[in-house]
Amino acid sequence: MFNLHSKYNPSGDQPQAIKKLIGGIEKGDKYQTLLGVTGSGKTFTIANVIANFDKPVLVIAPNKTLAAQLYREYKNFFPENSVNYFVSYYDYYQPEAYMPTSDTYIEKEAMINEEIDRLRHQATTALMTRRDVIVVASVSCIYNLGVPVNYCESALHLEVGKPISRGDLIRQLVKMQFERTSGALKRGVFRARGDVLEVVPTSGEVIYRIELGGQKIKDLHIVNPLTLKIKSTESDMVIFPSKHFISTAPQREAAIKEIKKELKEQLDYFKKNKLFLESERLERRSKYDVEMLKTIGYCHGIENYSRHLSGKLVGEAPDTLIAYFGKPENFLTIIDESHIAVPQIRGMYEGDRSRKQTLVEYGWRLPSALDNRPLKFEEFQKRVGQMIFTSATPGEFEIKNSSAIVEQIIRPTGLIDPPIDVRKVFDKERNRSQIDDIIEEIKKLAKAGKRVIVNTLTKKMAEDLTDFLIKKKIRANYMHSDTKTLERTEILINFRKGNFDVLIGVNLLREGLDLPEVALVAILDADREGFLRSETSIIQTMGRAARNVEGRVILYADTITGSLKRAISEVKRRRKIQTEYNKKHKITPKSIDKKIEELIKIDKDFGT
Repeated sequence: MFNLHSKYNPSGDQPQAIKKLIGGIEKGDKYQTLLGVTGSGKTFTIANVIANFDKPVLVIAPNKTLAAQLYREYKNFFPENSVNYFVSYYDYYQPEAYMPTSDTYIEKEAMINEEIDRLRHQATTALMTRRDVIVVASVSCIYNLGVPVNYCESALHLEVGKPISRGDLIRQLVKMQFERTSGALKRGVFRARGDVLEVVPTSGEVIYRIELGGQKIKDLHIVNPLTLKIKSTESDMVIFPSKHFISTAPQREAAIKEIKKELKEQLDYFKKNKLFLESERLERRSKYDVEMLKTIGYCHGIENYSRHLSGKLVGEAPDTLIAYFGKPENFLTIIDESHIAVPQIRGMYEGDRSRKQTLVEYGWRLPSALDNRPLKFEEFQKRVGQMIFTSATPGEFEIKNSSAIVEQIIRPTGLIDPPIDVRKVFDKERNRSQIDDIIEEIKKLAKAGKRVIVNTLTKKMAEDLTDFLIKKKIRANYMHSDTKTLERTEILINFRKGNFDVLIGVNLLREGLDLPEVALVAILDADREGFLRSETSIIQTMGRAARNVEGRVILYADTITGSLKRAISEVKRRRKIQTEYNKKHKITPKSIDKKIEELIKIDKDFGT
């Protein structure tokens, strides 16, 4: 089902890793771990495993940047198959919240990225229509998404010759949350001119042209949105709803009854306890939302009523992207950089519930809003089947539960883990700080056309150091969690192209980023023991220099902490294994040669 394209054959530790992982899947092992060092080709190994099975695949990454890189890699490996990108579509997101101590209500504020929304719909559409599908997602895929059955059943199936009137077709599109326009077309919008209707699906990219005649469908065309030329003529087509939260009229009517019933119970509770302000808040908001649902079938924050709209029981797990894959045994799950992603998945439920519990308690939301949530970890485990964790530093869960820890230490390129140089945060003898020292290193490497990554402890420090370096006429940029999703990919591409020499960051410059041009990784304040300077974090950060034959690492530390000692020891072990392999097979190490290309190709049509 999957056709793998690559100019390379598996080598180094890859053949044995592929064989063991395939064997584990065939045996029915629930969990396996691929312990692969940076630059050993873990994604290529997993791609070879995927190519051996006829199952859709869910790949979960701990952040959007790494998900974008994986998406591009899998897209290159499987150009004939459907590879999709599914992450949170917010460029900016301030969740709804209430702070009782200061009596401050914060309304939900969000800036939706239209391109990412298009890619999300493209992913769910692919899962509904074909099987050779890989979806690369961030951990946000465990959040409530709407019922797949509703999404599928609400789809509009069109066939040439099928009886349908112009009015019925327009009404059906409106029910599916498409907007009507007489002007320019864009995603989620349709236009009717006489007996010709043009619809742009939310997955974008094309225009569906529907021509009617004698109250029947006369012709169906797929049109290029830029040239408006017909790309193909179809005998049938399927148009999926404009939103993932979709419901039928009977479902909405039943939901409205349940919402009113729940509202009455909650108002009685508030009045009984003399919570009159909370009662007034809740009644006003809930009645407004009910009217919106009655009138247009949708309301702001409709996801908070998802339990009623889907007919689920109190506390029942929501439907997420995972539900679109079907039964657990029907698909394979890959968790990339699992030492970060697994704890994220485990912690998301509690953080979300704490915020919503306060909203319910003070009358801003009905109790049913608590069921609009991410999956609990146990629920996640039940909904996915066989899993492969990949990481250079697997966590406790992976090590404890995996039936096999498959090591991939040897790199096909012969690259050896970079040498480590430990220097003082402040050298008293030379009256020289870590900043003075790294500036000198940067200048030398920039002159030679090499790139440098500097890892700081805080976002503020990353920004301040960037400003300081720019004033020193050093081309620098920073990237951290506040950087917008698509901006992150642009920054990484510009860094690789040499448009600037130094990239400064905190967490995002750690796991999995593939930057072969980096010749030096500097970790500031490396002796500040804690999450950001743990053994795992240090090994992962140092790995960013492991794709360049000239790569090296500088750790700025006044004392050698336990984490530093263990990290340095592990790197020495890996260096020894690779050196012996190179000597035995007469391999000369060489830097990874990787084409510079856009991670997410933006669709310029419709102005997105």
